[in-house]
Amino acid sequence: MLVFIARRLFVSVWVFLVATVVVFFLATNIRDPLADARQLPDQARASKIAEITERMHLDDPALVRYFRWLGDLLTGNFGKDREGQKVNAALDHALSATLQLIIGATVIAIVVGITIGVISALRQYTALDQSVTFVAFVCFSLPLFWVGTLLKQFLALDFNDWLADPEISPLFIGGISLITGLGCGALVVGDRRTRWAVFGITTVAMVALLIALSASEWFADPGLGPIVIALTAVGGALGFTALVSGLEWKPPLQAALIAAALGVVASLALDPVLDDPQLITLLGLAVLTALICGAVGWFLGGELYRRSAIPAAVFTGLFTGAVIFTDRMFQSFADYSDSVGGRPISTIGAETPNYEGTFWETGLDSFGHLALPTLALVLISLATYTRYTRASMLEVMNQDFVRTARAKGLGERAVITRHVLRNGLIPITTLVAYDIGTIIGGAVVTEQVFGWSAMGSLLFKGIEEGDPMPIMAFFVVSGGAIVVFNTIADLAYAFLDPRIRLS
Repeated sequence: MLVFIARRLFVSVWVFLVATVVVFFLATNIRDPLADARQLPDQARASKIAEITERMHLDDPALVRYFRWLGDLLTGNFGKDREGQKVNAALDHALSATLQLIIGATVIAIVVGITIGVISALRQYTALDQSVTFVAFVCFSLPLFWVGTLLKQFLALDFNDWLADPEISPLFIGGISLITGLGCGALVVGDRRTRWAVFGITTVAMVALLIALSASEWFADPGLGPIVIALTAVGGALGFTALVSGLEWKPPLQAALIAAALGVVASLALDPVLDDPQLITLLGLAVLTALICGAVGWFLGGELYRRSAIPAAVFTGLFTGAVIFTDRMFQSFADYSDSVGGRPISTIGAETPNYEGTFWETGLDSFGHLALPTLALVLISLATYTRYTRASMLEVMNQDFVRTARAKGLGERAVITRHVLRNGLIPITTLVAYDIGTIIGGAVVTEQVFGWSAMGSLLFKGIEEGDPMPIMAFFVVSGGAIVVFNTIADLAYAFLDPRIRLS
């Protein structure tokens, strides 16, 4: 393994080095950096040209400029741009803005896309599968700039106006309830009568819920409350236990339920701490939650069930913590909305200028600015992951070793999770690694539509000014990310498929 990693990195470094040569020479010839200076009046033209020439070393050959840049890069210095500003500062700002923009969208697209793809494959040629296929193709075909414009109009401007009087119309209640009922009915495995029963129950329950939320004006001042938190935590315990152990009414479920109960009790006991916490405090609580829940699973699981009880308890504890986090965020929504003039969903920028508030209010401010660009990126990326996962799962499900596993009496859940899903994720790993590596280079169109100053803006600035320094900084980060994540993908293959030998 170590030999493979060393060889892979050695080859990647040389490929990356050659790529920097090519990109640098292209960047130096993309545009005349003195074009703007030549348009100045006679008395200022000569001095400005001389200033830019000296700053960018335009009198030196391109090869000499490249080796000067390479020497600075080895010390962590990306040089100065055409205006004399340090590129490192601009890169730090652009990279942090890009990571803030893409991390949430990428994680949501990967997790939700793979989940929908797996369900679609398991329900091949059903109404659910055909609906997912249709929606995936529609989302995949949508232009990103058009999606962004529609989201700004209907999910920002109209939604902000609606929050002033959050009353849900009967037509909207009926439409959402029918869609929810159809989705739940399609997910259920059973005969037609069972599906119709689930459809009816879910639709009626959703109608009642939306009417109650509308009458109480919940959307203007949202919150979950202890009862909803407790019920959600119990539901999470049941779900995670079913995922890791097939819902055995034994130690795994007991450990998960105890983890849920501890989370609810802790949320009440830590009320003063959670009033206006620091990020490091929440991270520390998350680590402590994982340790305590892991210990609960270890003690209750025993030697026989410990392997499933520990993850069931840990996942339940972290999930309960996430529900509590969401509730605290909801409780601050009314104050935050008032502080920004009743416009909590922003259409431009990464933050409200000079905004000051509690931890929860600043979090809501970041979420309000991230909501639209994140949703736009998710809609486009979700279709790709859904279709690739479905195709990969169907291919693996028809393999001989899957039929052999079923013939030996292995349970369907074990066949799907241990054999089909694990082997089906191999091509998805390549796609994920490539997407993460390339998207760090910036979601250029999204940045332009929603007014984000990130990696795409850094690249555009270098191109417009004919300045190779910002372009090379962009390439080093984005190209380096592609190299790193593709190497990680190669290592992940060995974990997903033991037949792959890295030597």
